[in-house]
Amino acid sequence: MAWPATFTGISGWAPGLHDMQAAGLWGEAALVLFRRWQGEAGNEKGHDATAMVLATATAGGLPSARMVKLKSCDARGFAFYTNLGSRKAMDIRENPHAALLFDWPHVGKRVYVHGKVELVRAAEADAYFATRPKLSRIGAWASRQSQPLRHRCRLWLRIGCMVAKWATRRMSRPSFWSGFRLVPREIYFERIKETIGHPAAHPSPHHEGPAG
Repeated sequence: MAWPATFTGISGWAPGLHDMQAAGLWGEAALVLFRRWQGEAGNEKGHDATAMVLATATAGGLPSARMVKLKSCDARGFAFYTNLGSRKAMDIRENPHAALLFDWPHVGKRVYVHGKVELVRAAEADAYFATRPKLSRIGAWASRQSQPLRHRCRLWLRIGCMVAKWATRRMSRPSFWSGFRLVPREIYFERIKETIGHPAAHPSPHHEGPAG
């Protein structure tokens, strides 16, 4: 599997990376290498390899960043889920371009990605929502993400109402909660320190570092 035709290239350093590039296997190389590095990071106890920084900007260029969780990575891109009333969702509606940063210092690696963001299909969001623990699904219904909360008791009241509402019914996905997928245009792999058996390496001489 490979990322779409909009994918323009990869840079950085890793064994075999440039051989794959030379063969025209841009998407294959990036996807395989990302999964390998994420697997290495996730194998270390106490580290969450799905955590990533998501950077967005408004139509006027006002940036913001926050930590989110990667829920899937495949030939279509990097998917995450959120309340559609959140600031990140509003930014994406105004300006559907974003960047991701995976920072895994315990294995000496970082990955930078940027590209265009699109909504996942409703059926895909429904399927993912159904896999979440019940309390997380209730939280999705009760939360008014990025909205001021003047009194905590109001949140607990909404939670209580949702618990009662869905006590004997199959819980559906809220219409205001869904997923986004970042379709990568460029990905940059960085070795940030020397690790046992893997000497520190430098980026490709043809690329000075991640864009922006």
